[in-house]
Amino acid sequence: MRFCDSCGASVEEGKKFCASCGAALNPEPADSGQPQQNPPPAQEYSQPVVPGSPMPADMRDAQDNKGMAVIAYILFFVPLLTGAYKTSPFVKYHTNQGTILFILTVAWGIAVAILTSIFTAIFLNSYTWGIWSLLNILLGLSWFIPAILCIVGIVNAVGGKTNPLPVVGGISIIK
Repeated sequence: MRFCDSCGASVEEGKKFCASCGAALNPEPADSGQPQQNPPPAQEYSQPVVPGSPMPADMRDAQDNKGMAVIAYILFFVPLLTGAYKTSPFVKYHTNQGTILFILTVAWGIAVAILTSIFTAIFLNSYTWGIWSLLNILLGLSWFIPAILCIVGIVNAVGGKTNPLPVVGGISIIK
């Protein structure tokens, strides 16, 4: 029986390619009448790296620090106060995402308050009350956006992933 030089899988006699990894096989040596030597030990096969997948060291860091990463989205300042973001790249990443989300949520709250005041001054009379109500409902529904982003971040943290949040994930303030 032959073995693949790339992955160490057993290969049927006469095959030119490994069925496991697809690597081309070296031609079989001609039988010289000497007893066949044991095949070389199978090389340790590591799974191919898929773009975006964490490396083993990163996976261990993520497993050990999931709880603090989740807390970073709920109370972003806890990892900052405890210094956990300094010891774990996983926590640092999610603390940054949680802090950005908090800052943008506060800014959005200020903008909604200002817009509500302006709409109230403009549209709150007997003829345009319906427009004011519609705009007020839309502004109220807009609060689902930060809540959804928070849930996406928590799901990523629990899953051990470092996927950026949609729209705001590219911003970095924690160095």
